[in-house]
Amino acid sequence: MCSHDDDLELRRKHTASHVMTAAVKMLYPDIRLGVGPWTDEGFYQDFLFPGEPPSDKEFKKIEKKMRWIVNKDFRIEKKEFSEAEAREIWKNDPFKLELIDEIVSRGEQITAYDFVDESGKVFYRDICGGPHLSSTGELGVFRLTRTAGAYWRGDEKREQLTRIYGVAFATSEELEKYEKMLEEAAKRDHRKLGKELDLFAFDEEIGPGLPLWLPNGNVIKDVLEDWAKETERKWGYQRVTTPVLTKEHLFYTSGHLPLYKESMYAPIEIEGENYYLKPMNCPFHHKVFSARPRSYRELPLRLAEYGICHRYEDSGSLFGLMRVRGMCMNDAHIYCSMEDAIEEFIQVIRLHEYYYKNLDINEYKMELCLRDPKKKDKYHGEEKDWQLAEKMSIEAMEKSGVPFKVIHEGAAFYGPKMDFQITSSIGREFTASTNQLDLYMGKKFNLEFINKKGEKETPVVIHRAPLGTHERFIGFLIEHFAGAFPAWLAPVQVAVLPVAETHAGFAQSVVSALREAGYRAEFLDPTDSLGKRIRESQTRKIPFTVVVGDSEVSSKKLTVRKYGEQKDSQMSLAELQKLLQRKDD
Repeated sequence: MCSHDDDLELRRKHTASHVMTAAVKMLYPDIRLGVGPWTDEGFYQDFLFPGEPPSDKEFKKIEKKMRWIVNKDFRIEKKEFSEAEAREIWKNDPFKLELIDEIVSRGEQITAYDFVDESGKVFYRDICGGPHLSSTGELGVFRLTRTAGAYWRGDEKREQLTRIYGVAFATSEELEKYEKMLEEAAKRDHRKLGKELDLFAFDEEIGPGLPLWLPNGNVIKDVLEDWAKETERKWGYQRVTTPVLTKEHLFYTSGHLPLYKESMYAPIEIEGENYYLKPMNCPFHHKVFSARPRSYRELPLRLAEYGICHRYEDSGSLFGLMRVRGMCMNDAHIYCSMEDAIEEFIQVIRLHEYYYKNLDINEYKMELCLRDPKKKDKYHGEEKDWQLAEKMSIEAMEKSGVPFKVIHEGAAFYGPKMDFQITSSIGREFTASTNQLDLYMGKKFNLEFINKKGEKETPVVIHRAPLGTHERFIGFLIEHFAGAFPAWLAPVQVAVLPVAETHAGFAQSVVSALREAGYRAEFLDPTDSLGKRIRESQTRKIPFTVVVGDSEVSSKKLTVRKYGEQKDSQMSLAELQKLLQRKDD
C-alpha cells in the first residue's frame, strides 16, 4: 500500500500560487482575488481585474516580480484567525467574505499564510489551508503557462474571472523536461489532430460539449466498442440497454438529487412530471437487477452497457473530447455476494490491465479516493459500511499487485472510489476509469437475492468503467499515439497505390480481398503522382501503404511501407493481414 507521499510537491504548488498572486497584486493593486488551488500539473489563481486582464505576453513582467519575491526569501508563516478577526481583515473583499462564510459553515478553523520579512512585517497574506514551504526562497523554478476564463465558484451567473496557470519545479532540469513535454504535447493535441484527421467536430448550432463523430472517428469508436463487447462477453458480462431519461424520483432514490443537481441538465416536464436526462447508468442497472427475484445461483451478475449520458459542465471547463456534456460510457455493474466481492474487484483490475496491454499503455497506477475527513456530511450511508468498503477495497488493491496510493478526498458520496491513472507516451498522466466497491446503493434500492441459506441478502455492487467514455478515452488515445493509431484501431488500415493505370486492376483486387476479410483498405487511384499519393497516405497516418507496380503484379507479392518507417518490406497478402490484427487476436 502506498501513501499520499507528494507533500513537498503540494507545498511547492501552494507556495507558487501565493508567490504569483503577490506578484500580480504588486502590478495590479486593485485586483480582487478568487481561489487558487493546485492542479495535477501545477497551480493557478483566479483574479478579477478592474480593467483589461493581462495577456500571455505580460507573463514575463509577472515572472520578474515573482523572482523578486523568491529572492527576498520571505518567511512563510501560518496564522489562525477567529471569525470576527477574519471578517475585519477582509471586510472590503466580498470574495474572501464568502470563503469565510463557507469555512465557518463547515465548522473549520480560518487560516491564512503570511510572507514575512526580516523585520517581522507582513508583505502578503491570503486565506489558505496550506500546506506551504517554509520560505519563498525554497520555491525553485517556475513558469506561467496560460490564461483562461473562469466563473466565481463555477457559477455562470457570477463574475467572470481571469485564471492564470503556472508550474513550479525544484530544478531547472525538471522545468526543461516539462517544457519539452509541452512542445510534444502541442503537436499531439487531440483537438488539432482530430481536425486534421477528420475524427470529430463541434457545432455551435448543436451546442458546446456535444461532439459529432465524423466517419473516421466513428470507426475508432466502433472498433473499441466492439472489442469491449466481445471481451465482456468472454469475461461473463451480460448486455443491457436503458433509457436516456427517467422520472426524477429515480435520482431521489439514488441520492443524486439534490446532491448532484448542478451537474445535471434541467428537468423536462412531461404530463405534469419532471424527467431528467441521465448523467450516469447506475440507478438504471439497479432497476434491471430488481426487475425480478434473484438467486445466489445467478451471482455474480455482471450487467454491461455502453450507456449514453449527459452531464452539465460549465462552459469554461469544456475541453475538446476530454471534458464534454454528452458521452457514451463503457459502464457495468457487478452484483455479487460479500464473499465474492474482493475477487470480483480484483478481476475488474485484471480487465483494466488486459485493455491497457493491448493499447500499448505500459505505465499505470491506482488511486484510492477515500472520504475527506473535513467534509463527512457530504457522504451518505452508515459508518460501518464505509469502513468495511474502504477495508475491502484496500485488500483487493493490495492483492492485485498494481501500485496504488490512498488519497483522503474524492470519494463518491456512496462509497470509496478507485481511479486508474494511466500515463501517455509523452509522460502525461490521465484519469482513465474507475472501479468502486459500493455497500450503499444495494440497500438504498432494496436490492435482494436469496442466498444459500434461503435468506434474503443485499448484494455488494461494484461499479466499473475500464475504458471510461468514448470521448475522453479516444481523446487520450489520439494524444498517446499522436494520431498514428495501431493498425487494428486505425480508421483506414491500408492504402493501396498503383504506380500507373496498368496496375490498377491488381491494386483493386488487393483492396477487395482485404475488405472481404474484414479489413479497412482504401484505393488511391493514379490520378495524382505516386509521390503525392504516398505523402497523402503519410499525412493521414495510415498504418500501411502498399505500392503496386510491375514486379508486384507479376510476383503477387506486396511492397509494404509501415507508417513512420523509411524501409519497404516484401510480403504476401496473408502476412499483411496478420499485421492488421490486434495483439490478442
